[in-house]
Amino acid sequence: MSDIISSEYSAGNGSSADFIPLPGARNPHLQTMLPRIIRRRLKFTPHWQRLDMPDGDFVDLAWSEDPALARHKPRLVVFHGLEGSLLSPYAHGLIEAARQRGWLGVVMHFRGCSGIPNRKYRIYHSGETEDASYFLTWMTQRYGAAPTAAVGFSLGGNMLACLMAAQGEQCSLAAGVVVSAPLMLEACSYHMDKGFSRFYQHYLLNLLKGNATRKLQAYPGSLPIGLAQLRKVRRIREFDDLITARIHGFADALDYYRRCSALPVLPGVAKPMLIIHAKDDPFMDHNVIPDPQHLPDNIEYQLTEHGGHVGFVGGSWRHPQMWLEQRIPDWLTARLEK
Repeated sequence: MSDIISSEYSAGNGSSADFIPLPGARNPHLQTMLPRIIRRRLKFTPHWQRLDMPDGDFVDLAWSEDPALARHKPRLVVFHGLEGSLLSPYAHGLIEAARQRGWLGVVMHFRGCSGIPNRKYRIYHSGETEDASYFLTWMTQRYGAAPTAAVGFSLGGNMLACLMAAQGEQCSLAAGVVVSAPLMLEACSYHMDKGFSRFYQHYLLNLLKGNATRKLQAYPGSLPIGLAQLRKVRRIREFDDLITARIHGFADALDYYRRCSALPVLPGVAKPMLIIHAKDDPFMDHNVIPDPQHLPDNIEYQLTEHGGHVGFVGGSWRHPQMWLEQRIPDWLTARLEK
């Protein structure tokens, strides 16, 4: 049976495995939003690189330094969430934490998420693993072999879990970390229609529509619908029905959600994996919590009482701390620095 950790710790325990919320900030919405206030600016100058894909499209890479000069270093790959990027606090914060450990960090932007519309008809989604798989292979071929781990946040976490499950023992990664991932997409889509979660849906949908608008303006006809119909979309599920599913060959949004949810395929993961999830995550409900009896021994599942969605802000108000930036590197050290 896999190692299951339920984090309900007192302030006296100092291990990085323990998440202790910032005093007075246990509220899940405050936890979710605080990183955008605390982690506003990058602490390093990224090295940008464009990777041409086999189909004539591209993805943009943001490295912590020139990878050609850091071939010998352990590597940490970050896969961002829905409409995320290097500028997402969790992304550049973790890359900086990796850099401080002497590792080479990189954010692989999903198609169209680096601020420049991608050229082709396809975009990205929670189960689209081809681009990430191609990138990981290319990175080894271009810069040589080195211990490599990947961290996926939210949508990127579900994608990473799908990739590692599909590749099994053949996966080139030494380990993977999945944070705040919607492992059951259909259930999460219903949850986003309820209560305050509708605020997050509205926010994310506006980002999706903005990105789609830029793509249509740059490449007219590059999406299944036009600008007029796009403006009328009111839910992420509707966006996935009209755009995501049509582009990628699914019958509809529910077909996409059911075929690309990572929870059912987790038993196929063969490499070490840490999954971190907060019980109070406003983006999802109990359906994303796995039955420990169905997880292999190589998967460690950490369920915290608090933390919100990719929040996990601890420390003090004078010195707030991003717990993930300590917890994840600490867990990965044994896998990357052998």
